[in-house]
Amino acid sequence: MAADFLHGVETIEVEVGGQTIRVVKSSVVALLGIAPIGAKNQLVLCSNQRDDAQFGKALPGFNIPKALQIIRSIAGSAPVLVVNTFDTTANTEQVTAEEQTVVAGRLKLAHPPIGAVTIKLVDGTTDAPIVLGTDYTLDEFGNFQAISSEIENATVYKFSYKKLDAETVTPTQLIGGVDGSNVRTGLALFDLAYNTFGFKAKVFISPNYSSLSAISTAFSTAAQKNRGIYLLDAPFGTTIAGAIAGRGPSGGLVFNTSDERAYLLYPYLKTFDDYSQADAAFPYSAFMAGVIIRTDNDLGYWFSPSNKEITGVTGSERIIEWSINDPDCEANQLNAVGIATIAAGYGTGIRTWGNRNASFPNSTSVKNFVAIRRTDDMVIESMELASINFVDLPLSQAMIDTIREAGNALLRTEIQRGAVLPGSSVNYNPEDNSASDLASGKVTFERVYMVPPPLERITYRDVLDISLLNQFN
Repeated sequence: MAADFLHGVETIEVEVGGQTIRVVKSSVVALLGIAPIGAKNQLVLCSNQRDDAQFGKALPGFNIPKALQIIRSIAGSAPVLVVNTFDTTANTEQVTAEEQTVVAGRLKLAHPPIGAVTIKLVDGTTDAPIVLGTDYTLDEFGNFQAISSEIENATVYKFSYKKLDAETVTPTQLIGGVDGSNVRTGLALFDLAYNTFGFKAKVFISPNYSSLSAISTAFSTAAQKNRGIYLLDAPFGTTIAGAIAGRGPSGGLVFNTSDERAYLLYPYLKTFDDYSQADAAFPYSAFMAGVIIRTDNDLGYWFSPSNKEITGVTGSERIIEWSINDPDCEANQLNAVGIATIAAGYGTGIRTWGNRNASFPNSTSVKNFVAIRRTDDMVIESMELASINFVDLPLSQAMIDTIREAGNALLRTEIQRGAVLPGSSVNYNPEDNSASDLASGKVTFERVYMVPPPLERITYRDVLDISLLNQFN
């Protein structure tokens, strides 16, 4: 019986062939993963680089700082909800007595140190008579720099510290849950976003971990609950043929899904890495999250994130053959099976390329367009949240008129913005509202609207008309 009763507002989506309503935030990114520092298992809102700094530098193996860095480079200031699940005890390994020699006043540890670092003389028992900040500096990357004459070149020191043990980070740790005391951890923390900040997460990412089936499954549930989408990366090293085969049951990838909230991404992209001081590959999902934010802010959430230049990218894991008019090029082959990729033409920069979510090509619904799925979510949720003011008030003709007009006011605004097409409307149909339903406090409205699909294909019909030769005198 509980499933038949609802004290609140619901929407039943029906597709054919969205007082004043405030449109909900569309591009709030939910970033799940690990960071070397920062609050553990707390929901943290980061809006700019200053906020991001609490999670430390972009150290290898930690996905949160690097993802934030990439998002900022593309979209600038924007809300990103972060959950850091890193455990300094369970997810680290002890390094003991690592020998390093000072050369030109410098040395570099084999791994970025996590937490305190102990430095001993070469005998391994005596503490080195040097003081951090007075005689030397040691940054998050493990770069040691002598700043006093107490440290001589060719001196050998032994360093003991903790380093990241990435193999110990498990899907269970990332997904978390709710314990008997109602304490939330991991992915479950994003459920608190609306109560805490007044908006929900809409784009779920976990670079390096979204290719795990357990994370993909958990993201699917979270995206459905929050009316969002989730970005899935193919694992590093996947070939083009492997990515396409991954759409099948024996492909071994999380790409074998028809979820219209899943956006499949391939390959990894390259950007400058602060640790190695060279270009390095990182999952596409962080870049796409930045592009979605920038597109929403600059153009609108009803614009497709496809065919947008990705700033800050220096290359890709592998070259993807792309041509604007070749149906057999690699980019088109990937798009044809519902995988978004990149387009890198001469003088165009590296661009996102792919309008469809994972329901394509299995589904012919217009909601297989990422932009339509997201716009539909925005319209639905905006009206639902606005309807809270009407719940539990006495039912009357005036109340029906007020609710209907509030919905139509939103749709008129969205029509002007270009988010929905002219003719969209909210209607009250007497045949949908029986006397028994009305007597039970239930009223049903019909919302009829259409989101403009992205112009994915342009065809020119070529006519060579020899009669045009008759113009010669």
